[in-house]
Order: sequence, then structure tokens, then C-alpha cells
Amino acid sequence: MQKKYKEEVGQGQPGKNPKGNVTKQTEWVFFDRETLQNILDQADQDGKTGGIKFYLTEYTESLANQWHPKDPDEYSGSITLVLKAANLKNGKPVDVESINQEDVEYDNDGVKCPPTCQF
Repeated sequence: MQKKYKEEVGQGQPGKNPKGNVTKQTEWVFFDRETLQNILDQADQDGKTGGIKFYLTEYTESLANQWHPKDPDEYSGSITLVLKAANLKNGKPVDVESINQEDVEYDNDGVKCPPTCQF
């Protein structure tokens, strides 16, 4: 997801999906308190060192299909936020290793506008 973002939107280009360029990009992403608290619980409990790192990313076709199988074209090529527990080490945020010590765990359970917007 980060690679796609860096190659397209991060370079000032529109996001792309199977239909072409994304013409209406993400306006906001909502995360509920429980999701944020679960991530914070993985970080240092010291309020000055434990926190959340927010990654700006872009949905690839395969991840849009995986996470939003009912309407992947509404997500593919659009920007989202992916969250990861992190701790400050020597003034720099460092991702917290996953509990199972395998892949890094990211959270992408936010509600994104579009396609879910309030008017």
C-alpha cells in the first residue's frame, strides 16, 4: 500500500484503479475509540513515549478486494490511513513488534469518506 501511494499520490499523481484515475480522493477516515485504545495498549504506557504511527497509504486492487470484497472498486486507488503502535526511541518513532513476532500488525478498520460520507 505504501509503495502504491509513493508512486502515485505521493508524487502528485492521481490514484489509479481498474476504472482509471480516482477523481474524488479520501476526505477523512474515522477510527472508533476501541480501535485506538487497542493500538495504544500495545505501545509503552508512558504518555510521552507510547503512541500511534499513522501511515498514509493507497489501496492496491488486491487489498481492496481483500478488505472490501463487496465494493473493491470504491476503494482501489484511494488514500487511507493505516495505524500501527509505536514508541519513541531516541526521539524517533519505532513500530512495536507484533505480539506473535511475525508480520507487523497494522490496523485499517477505519470508516473512509468516500465512499461512506455524511451529507
